[in-house]
Amino acid sequence: MSYHAPVKDLLFDIEHLAHINQVAQLPGFEEAGLDTAQAVLEECARFNEKVVAPLNFEADVAPSKHHGTDVKTSAGFKEAYAQFTAGGWQGLLHPVEFGGQGLPKTISAACGEILNSANLSFALCPLLTDGAIEALLTAGSDELKATYLPQLISGQWSGTMNLTEPQAGSDLAAVRTRAERQPDGTYRVFGTKIFITYGEHDMAENIIHLVLARVAGAPEGVGGISLFVVPKFRVEAGGKLGARNDVYCTQIEHKLGIKASPTAVLQYGDHGGAVGYLVGQENSGLKYMFIMMNSARYSVGVQGIAVAERAYQKAAEYAKERVQSRPVDGSAKSGVTIVHHPDVRRMLMTMRALTQGCRALAISSAALYDAAHHHPDAKVRAEKKAQYEFMVPLIKGYSTESSIEVTSLGVQVHGGMGFIEETGAAQYYRDARILPIYEGTTAIQANDLVGRKTARDGGQVALGLAAQVEQTEQAMAHGSDHARAVARQLGRARAAFADAVRFIAGQAERDPNAAYGGSVPYLMLAGNLFAGWQLAHTLLAAERQLAEGRDRPFMQAKIATARFYADHILPRTAALRDAIVDGAADIMALPAEAF
Repeated sequence: MSYHAPVKDLLFDIEHLAHINQVAQLPGFEEAGLDTAQAVLEECARFNEKVVAPLNFEADVAPSKHHGTDVKTSAGFKEAYAQFTAGGWQGLLHPVEFGGQGLPKTISAACGEILNSANLSFALCPLLTDGAIEALLTAGSDELKATYLPQLISGQWSGTMNLTEPQAGSDLAAVRTRAERQPDGTYRVFGTKIFITYGEHDMAENIIHLVLARVAGAPEGVGGISLFVVPKFRVEAGGKLGARNDVYCTQIEHKLGIKASPTAVLQYGDHGGAVGYLVGQENSGLKYMFIMMNSARYSVGVQGIAVAERAYQKAAEYAKERVQSRPVDGSAKSGVTIVHHPDVRRMLMTMRALTQGCRALAISSAALYDAAHHHPDAKVRAEKKAQYEFMVPLIKGYSTESSIEVTSLGVQVHGGMGFIEETGAAQYYRDARILPIYEGTTAIQANDLVGRKTARDGGQVALGLAAQVEQTEQAMAHGSDHARAVARQLGRARAAFADAVRFIAGQAERDPNAAYGGSVPYLMLAGNLFAGWQLAHTLLAAERQLAEGRDRPFMQAKIATARFYADHILPRTAALRDAIVDGAADIMALPAEAF
């Protein structure tokens, strides 16, 4: 099937949830109102529908290949990447002074969803480059910025993030890659890094690796890690590419999904040491790398939304074509398309509601990011920053976990045909499975949510957000039947969340196993609530638009989706609350040897 970018739905969220015309009042974004958003998204849709999306299925069948130390990407990727960079898509979010377009995250995040829906494997290359750009913008010296940022922002060069090692996994305290100081101020880097997305490929002229390593004499643990820029080709004066650096791909992984994205094992320093350049200060590398990680975590959440949208579109199309069985209500005497059967409709509505709820959460949170970075009032910046940072683990964790549910339902809607690779439904399920794992597993996101985002301030930011939800309930309490029904469910979910917040904040130090044992349920509860909250806003906005006579079918669909989410998805929060608060003792009850 063809992919059709959900431009109308994205623009609806950009206008009514992110309030793009308020974003356009922030310094630097004066030209980035709704008209700009529409023009950018429509062009983004055209490019991805015509150029990138058609490569998705065939690239899964014939993925990237490793030859010696080189990697050849799937057919069409190199040509599509050339068009991607020529269109300026890599630089949407990034500063004009380095060649970017300087658009708000509110717009660039929507474009990111379209790109990832079109082809998740292809989109991973620019995603990692964005992270490298963010790290250099924040911590790089003026020389590093001048040397690397223009070519990264143009897409002429791509970027990677090198954390994981065979013995370390997610435990960065165990990193062994070492860096040796040189008299000229550079470093020589030695070690092995695994799971490096687009660590080697043939699409960009140069690959700029950001590498965690230990300098000789550094403290043990995460406090002794430094960050280095290690280019595939060394860069000479004037930006000219020089000699090949001592970093080589020894293999690429054979994966369950995202097969066309080359996941490389990189070997540093087998021939004298890879030349690296320190980013910021020694032993502060983890702090800088988390800049990349937070950028990537939001983007991976958007990937979850993107693959869910693609799975939903495919399932809905199949359900409207596949004829099977008479309807249970007796409205036809012969077989009908399966979209008429109640359980198929339930699955499609679940897919639709989860996808649109997570999208609403991501787009509204992008506006928090824009305000946190650009609002002229420092107090407002700090408030929006705290709210955005609370939302990031939810966007990453809830959206990606939801993508597993949505893509699995997509296979189920297809029935036996969904289990057959030729239909394409299975690819979305396989591709989605990595999303709750990389850039920090769901448990890592949940631990961050418990420790840094809830317990640290006694739940103040969390309960402050809950108070905003209550204000929305009050606004809906005297509205339509739909609004009142959603308000009731929202109130129950908010109460469940508040109970969980108080429990987590109270137990984090007193009984860490109890607090952290419920961390993933807590993340899922919070994500469920805040996605539902944003869908409540879409219901109110759609009702206003309906009252003005605007696009009746679309607005009715928005209302129906928000109502379904409230009645079928929000009630999950009660069970999650009980598992967190009442079931804490059960988690560690069984001794380790019993497993």
